[in-house]
Amino acid sequence: MSLNYEEMCWRDVRDYFRKWREDNERRSDDVINLWEAVLEDKVIKTGNEKNLILEQVIVAALDTARLDIAGKCIKELSSEFPGSLRVMKFKAMQLEAMERYNDALEVLDAIIAKDETNAAPRKRKVAILKAKGRRIDAIKELNEYLKKFMSDQEAWNELCNLYLAEGDYAKAAFCMEEVLLHNPHSHLVHQRLAEIRYTMGGMDNIELARTYYSQAIKLNPKNLRALYGFYLCCTMVANSRALGTKRKEAQKMAQWALNQANTLTAKRSTIENNEELIDALEGAFANLEIKSM
Repeated sequence: MSLNYEEMCWRDVRDYFRKWREDNERRSDDVINLWEAVLEDKVIKTGNEKNLILEQVIVAALDTARLDIAGKCIKELSSEFPGSLRVMKFKAMQLEAMERYNDALEVLDAIIAKDETNAAPRKRKVAILKAKGRRIDAIKELNEYLKKFMSDQEAWNELCNLYLAEGDYAKAAFCMEEVLLHNPHSHLVHQRLAEIRYTMGGMDNIELARTYYSQAIKLNPKNLRALYGFYLCCTMVANSRALGTKRKEAQKMAQWALNQANTLTAKRSTIENNEELIDALEGAFANLEIKSM
């Protein structure tokens, strides 16, 4: 949406800012352009919304690397709310944008020392440690955070990513199980946990992966990735030293997964006359043979 800044008054801009805040839209470029063109000299007229608008502009300025605008807004908030932890958080974000990570960490530590229940600065610390490539320290900090905020799904998901980056799949699986407790009906969570278990290897983990893949398919029958993973798990079981009945059952389920994948691929494909591609896919699946360790 293009906005005609010249024909807008400060009330129009205020209403746009309010709408974007309520809809959780960043619109950083538009915010900065409207701020400079219309609202900067008239922000005092917005009354009770002034501080909300200043915070919105700070975030937009940091998004667009307009550190000069962010600095002015932070200075104005600081003069009105000296010693405010909320303003200190914005100062830390400004330092982080300037790549002064050590200074930003000092500000965040000061915020945490004053209010240990404040979750935002702890998350910013993890983000900074990741940016500096200190994954081990980020994992340690995130574990400390989760001792106090155990129901934070995003934190568990982020900790899972960090463990995966370190190759610690067992702990990554534990983190995804915590996410699964909060999202038992999410096919994507089941799928990701299945992928982690499959990567860990071993028949016990393959069986668990097959269970999670099957649940992901049950929740979303159109999940092609889960079908493919389910097929791979069944193929491994079929080629294992399991009981004969178990191997035959796995072969039947693998064939079912193959048929479902072929059907979905045929329906979703935008390529005309794709029968040859479907046959090639079926041949690739059929020729795939995975031996258990």
